[in-house]
Amino acid sequence: MQLAEFDVDVFYVSLDSPEKNAEFAASMGASLPVVSDPDGETAKRFGVLGFGGLYSKRWTFYIDSEGILRAIDKQVEPATAGADMIRKLEELNFPRRSSRETDKASDMPSDSET
Repeated sequence: MQLAEFDVDVFYVSLDSPEKNAEFAASMGASLPVVSDPDGETAKRFGVLGFGGLYSKRWTFYIDSEGILRAIDKQVEPATAGADMIRKLEELNFPRRSSRETDKASDMPSDSET
């Protein structure tokens, strides 16, 4: 199963500059958008700004299409993040894409690629 099978948007937020994020994404072959938050305002609003504003905590927020926060995973493990997200999306009954939409979204990483 892949994240692309769910009707969700997935993106990352980083405290780095847009240029540094672009370099990182290119080096990793990342196909997901990386949102730059160099001043830490977004991280602060979501409660993930770390000590001294030097880093952000790795949390996953599950927000449905109505804008309702359904869950927060505060124990993100990078090695299993993709599979963990899939399990949580299933648990929360997030909708799945049609097969045509899944084909269009197939550039999202599978559970083994995140």
